[in-house]
Amino acid sequence: MHSGCVSKVCKTHCVGLSNESDVLLEWSSSLEKKFDWNEPRKPPVPLRTDHPVMGIQSGKNFINTNAADVIMGVAKKPKPVYVDNRTGDKHDLETSGLLPKYIHKKDYGVTPEYICKRSEELKKAQEEYDHYIQENLKKAAMKMLSDEERDAVLQFLHHLQGLKKNWEEVHKEFQALPVFIDSLPKKVRKQKLEGEMKQLEHDIGIIEKHKIIYIANKK
Repeated sequence: MHSGCVSKVCKTHCVGLSNESDVLLEWSSSLEKKFDWNEPRKPPVPLRTDHPVMGIQSGKNFINTNAADVIMGVAKKPKPVYVDNRTGDKHDLETSGLLPKYIHKKDYGVTPEYICKRSEELKKAQEEYDHYIQENLKKAAMKMLSDEERDAVLQFLHHLQGLKKNWEEVHKEFQALPVFIDSLPKKVRKQKLEGEMKQLEHDIGIIEKHKIIYIANKK
């Protein structure tokens, strides 16, 4: 060994040997437990060399039994299909929507119960609202005219103001206008007649469309 080299000493730890019984105990505890079958086992499968028991006969006539089942059984209906092209592609007919099966239902065309119930609720609500309005009008000292009084008032208003007559006269003047409006005075006159007709139609509509007329009582 050269003087320049440094010797290295390997240091190891001393481990004591385990006892043999301890090793076996640890190994045995790591082994899986043996599977224990408690239920009764089925009979074993016959061996290939075993021969079947011969000479056993049955008194059942399978031919007659099968024939009776076919005769007494209900015939199987073929599934309805439809073909949509010349190559013979078949599709289920019942789910295709081509059969009118819904019109044969018992409740077809019958108004559903929930719609009838909803209609009754709306009708009742409208009656309550009308009653509420009439009560408020009575409290406000308003008088409701009868149908005869209403017709009389309408006739009086028509006769007094001459709304419809005025409209007919204005309409007649409007039809007398030339088709081609080539001057400013003609254009102004046309606009004026249109405005008068529109106002008369509005006034007549307001009077005729209200079925109930209320008149305030004078104090």
